[in-house]
Amino acid sequence: MRIRALFLGLSLFFLLTACQKGGETPLKKIQSIVTHPHWVAGATIYEVNIRQYTPEGTFSAFRAHLPRLKKLGVDILWLMPVQPIGIKNRKGSLGSYYSIKDYRAVNPEFGDSGDLKALINEAHDLGMYVILDWVANHTAWDHPWAQKHPGFYEKDKSGAFIPPVADWTDVISLDYDNKAMRDSMAAAMRFWLEEYNMDGFRCDVAEMVPLDFWDGLRPWLEEVKPVFMLAEGETAILHNRAFDMTYSWKMFKTFNAIARGKKKAAAIDELLLEESRIYPPTALRMRFITNHDENSWNGTIAERLGPAERAMAVLMCTLPGKPLLYSGQEAGNGKALRFFDKDTIEWRESPLTDFYAALFNSYRRHPALHKGDMKRLPLPGKPAVYAFLRQWKNEQVLVIVNLSGKRESFTFEGMTGISGTWYDIFSAETVIDPETHSWRLPPWGYAVGILK
Repeated sequence: MRIRALFLGLSLFFLLTACQKGGETPLKKIQSIVTHPHWVAGATIYEVNIRQYTPEGTFSAFRAHLPRLKKLGVDILWLMPVQPIGIKNRKGSLGSYYSIKDYRAVNPEFGDSGDLKALINEAHDLGMYVILDWVANHTAWDHPWAQKHPGFYEKDKSGAFIPPVADWTDVISLDYDNKAMRDSMAAAMRFWLEEYNMDGFRCDVAEMVPLDFWDGLRPWLEEVKPVFMLAEGETAILHNRAFDMTYSWKMFKTFNAIARGKKKAAAIDELLLEESRIYPPTALRMRFITNHDENSWNGTIAERLGPAERAMAVLMCTLPGKPLLYSGQEAGNGKALRFFDKDTIEWRESPLTDFYAALFNSYRRHPALHKGDMKRLPLPGKPAVYAFLRQWKNEQVLVIVNLSGKRESFTFEGMTGISGTWYDIFSAETVIDPETHSWRLPPWGYAVGILK
């Protein structure tokens, strides 16, 4: 059963994360045979909410934003599901993206197949890549499979279809004990590579689908082309054979807790150490401060992070991992977008646009930020100041973030590896010179310097 497969994966995760006792040798961390596509290393990710992106809510209207996103420093476009949405038991007036009525069709709300192909082709022409949000765990109640292949679904004791989670009343759970269903799901995913030239998938609730499905799927997809696979999950074993990248939910929650004064900066070090013990060295962790779920259900960035937004965004883009922006984040979208109804993003002029452009373009341009080692720079007596170096070959990037609401003064005097002149990525005219030793940062202040 699918639930048993999930429990097996989680059990292994908890074994790997268990504290070492009495000198016992810890279990060997997960190894990976995944080969990332060549274009992934310095790539950034941007989640696209087509429905809410423009007043029209269409592929064609969104397509006009591609040059702007390229300038912003975006490389990978993650499209939320583009398929038709179920009507039976629908939530709200338009329903959830994640209630799929037909895996191989395009939602007419967004346009037609030609519009979508034009969007993908233009993104490719601009040197960008496109991945599709894939819902493998469940379908809408009125998906054709429910009538033609009822054996594809899990049922209760009375033989009735069931949602995978009690509150997900608009969808019904698929049964991965059914081989024909598995084959149909895999074929539907390959269809989007062959017919639309998608570059991979973001896989919804990946840990609720048996691991062996994902493990067997990837090599079959890669008979078509190299793919980038992002799992909505955090279990390390997902990286073994199937996925390039997983969500770093723990880091996201740590950012929130620090912003609210519930955790200290040292919590980041603890989490990075935990990750180094569990994940393969090649595993990519997605760093983020919002996404569609968080924005709609758990509050806007302003509500969760307040004045700490930029400090956490700097860490999102400079800690080991890969950064994500969600639609409207770069314009300071200030509202929680409705999930089941039309609710257009508030686009406006914002200093955050240049801020995120500096971060995303620096991530792309500087290998130290996307594949360099990290060296922590502890500052005695200044636990709120989080400072570190990223280094790749002869390139170095210095990151300093004040993780408190108080002004901080400190010195690098006597610290090795900090001499030289550093240019701030946010202003080409600003010169950071640690040889003067004394530094000041305002509340939630930050600096990111490139050694020249």
